Amino acid sequence: MTKASVNKIETLGLVDGPGIRTVIFFQSCNLRCKFCHNPETWNKTKNNYSIEELFQKIMRNKPYYGKNGGVTFSGGEPLLQQDFLEKLCQKLKKENIHIALDTAGIGDGDYEKLLSLVDLVLLDVKHITKEGFKNITQIDKFDEFKNFINQLNRSNKEVWIRQVIIPEENDNKKYIDELVLFLKENINNIKKVEFLPFHTLGFQKYKELNIKNPYLKKEAMDKEKCKELEKYFHKKYKEF
Repeated sequence: MTKASVNKIETLGLVDGPGIRTVIFFQSCNLRCKFCHNPETWNKTKNNYSIEELFQKIMRNKPYYGKNGGVTFSGGEPLLQQDFLEKLCQKLKKENIHIALDTAGIGDGDYEKLLSLVDLVLLDVKHITKEGFKNITQIDKFDEFKNFINQLNRSNKEVWIRQVIIPEENDNKKYIDELVLFLKENINNIKKVEFLPFHTLGFQKYKELNIKNPYLKKEAMDKEKCKELEKYFHKKYKEF
């Protein structure tokens, strides 16, 4: 029996896509983002859920989804367990469940089939340049990110952009102007852009797991400044 490695399951989620959602957090990620607050999801652990088990958990919450809700597959990086995910999505589509994929776009390179099965992609933008991407993620995968974007554009699925704002990294209007240009020139069908302020809530996890925290001395992003940058972004994006 095929099983997937799942970190946790959140019922009645309200922030990872529209409406009320079941959020499945898959285990394992091939990036090592300096701002990551879930380092416990990096390495794949035991395979603990079958397709049928997850399908039943999702279906039990269907009465709460209403017109807008559904399921969101997150991580870790869900693309690293893509075969399992495709089979599960095929079952869910037969039940008319809205499917969102929360991803950094870094998997095995072939995403056409999976993208045909999802309704919405929550795309985590780590950085908009090859050098910046490598600095933030500590892995040289920017070309794969662009490959995912190309396939995402061909799928014509709706896209929500998520951008973490980090003090002294990208908390400035110069980066925001470049982000506007990057999104306008590279990604189609964007319906929403969210700025997420960097926080330190996961710092204790690094200590408990005995993992070096590259941002140990960095303070949390000022939420008001983050909101102002988001307003600035939307003004520029509208004017572009």
